[in-house]
Amino acid sequence: MRGSDPDATIFYLARALNGGEDPLFLARRIVICASEDVGMANPNALVVANSAMQAVHMIGMPEAKLILAEAAVYVATSKKSNATYLAINEAIHDVTTKDTGEIPMSIRNAPIEKMKELGYSEGYLYPHDFPGHYVEQQYLPDEMLGTKYYRPDENIKIE
Repeated sequence: MRGSDPDATIFYLARALNGGEDPLFLARRIVICASEDVGMANPNALVVANSAMQAVHMIGMPEAKLILAEAAVYVATSKKSNATYLAINEAIHDVTTKDTGEIPMSIRNAPIEKMKELGYSEGYLYPHDFPGHYVEQQYLPDEMLGTKYYRPDENIKIE
């Protein structure tokens, strides 16, 4: 699937099924590929893959092979982007190896009055109150300002 070859995808799916591989394991692998390799280039791939996994669970073999084949080919023929995979791994590296600072007070939730008294949510600007549902405000801690994790591929159009 990663290599975008639907024929190889079907071939290896057939080999795995013929070899006795658990269809639910194969469905989980399709879900993982939809997220890890297709990602935001086609977010619907994850929906298709997850639906297939649920259907495989409910239907079982031998019909599950059709569901697996459809989902695997869909993932194989989708555009690919690993931008979110790279982004989350980089962010996890940062939060485990750096002093990433404190969450800005303005974006901290204040579900109780005492938190408001401590300054939680003070100065928060609700994006939906602004044109385009966007407002410039600081979301990252001071120590992380300017950090870019999500860098979509330039040749992938996100819709």
